[in-house]
Amino acid sequence: MYYWVDTVMKIPLSLHVDAHSPIPIRRQLTEQLKHVIESGGLPEKQTLPSIRELAGFLGINPNTVARVIEDLKRSGYVEARRGSGVFVTSAPPVRPSPTLRERFLHDVVMRAAALGMSADDLAVRVLSLGGVPPTAIDGAVEVLLVECSPAELDFFAAQLQAHFPIRVDKVLLGEAAMVTRRRAQAGRWRAAVTSFCHLPEVEHVLKGKGVPVIPLLAEAHLETLHSLARLPAGTRVAVASDAMETAHSLVHSIANAALPNIALLGSCPTERAALSRLLRRVDVIVCSSAGTERVRELGSSGVQVIIDDRALDQRAIQMLAVHLVQQNGGETTAKRPNAQKRRSGQRRPRQSASRAAGRNK
Repeated sequence: MYYWVDTVMKIPLSLHVDAHSPIPIRRQLTEQLKHVIESGGLPEKQTLPSIRELAGFLGINPNTVARVIEDLKRSGYVEARRGSGVFVTSAPPVRPSPTLRERFLHDVVMRAAALGMSADDLAVRVLSLGGVPPTAIDGAVEVLLVECSPAELDFFAAQLQAHFPIRVDKVLLGEAAMVTRRRAQAGRWRAAVTSFCHLPEVEHVLKGKGVPVIPLLAEAHLETLHSLARLPAGTRVAVASDAMETAHSLVHSIANAALPNIALLGSCPTERAALSRLLRRVDVIVCSSAGTERVRELGSSGVQVIIDDRALDQRAIQMLAVHLVQQNGGETTAKRPNAQKRRSGQRRPRQSASRAAGRNK
């Protein structure tokens, strides 16, 4: 906590940054200063503490503070005067109802706490739901992905990289033992991910290698379930896919929805003979975009096609996000030779230099 009092105006300024939060320190400090200015905590034309002073008392990199000041300048909150310092502008922006926003956030945090969620859990979940990758995750993070088919590898890799700034090392399940023996150097993979059905096999392969395995679940899109729920009672439904793993996942997801109006008849690959037999028994076929043309070539006019390309379950995204954020900056100082050591006069609890460098981005 930094509690600063201007020697001339006698104005207190209370600031706090959390090095273990999934929200980057730069964003934390920027939003706090904006709030202080908007709420009148720093009046117009009031000088701000120097970059060196803020960095020293908060125990963060001066470059981070300098970027915060630049963010505030671009947003119109402060202005720099040569030789005099940084001042609050004469007409800083005012976002709608700071008091109402503060009450809203307080209410959300309290409700989350009542459900057993920490502030960090809430932050990661909000970022995930908003489609924004948690920026506290180091862009150099590498995750091992193990699946049973190239189609599944491509699907899960695309989904993961859409949510997180990570590199995905794709390995087929049948080659996992050989590949992990050759590549599993200490610290290379922050985590391994696979679908639930392969979890025991992947855990066995990685046993003793220090790589946690996180199961992922890909589900049918909500729009698909809505379409199925509107079908007449007794509608016969099946699933087809180029990869049987994909078909089984879709069947599992639809079955979990427990729709009373449909009869789920299973799945098959989009191979011509098997697909032709299945189409004679169903009213509706659910398949991915890749298999749509093959299904339509064989399907009669009476068979309805519902396209579903699946999406990662939000709980799986949350689980992986929390793990990656918690592990961020876990490398040793030796792996980051440019990391700066904390100065002895800084007040925050001691932590690795790599963690401080990662958080100050």
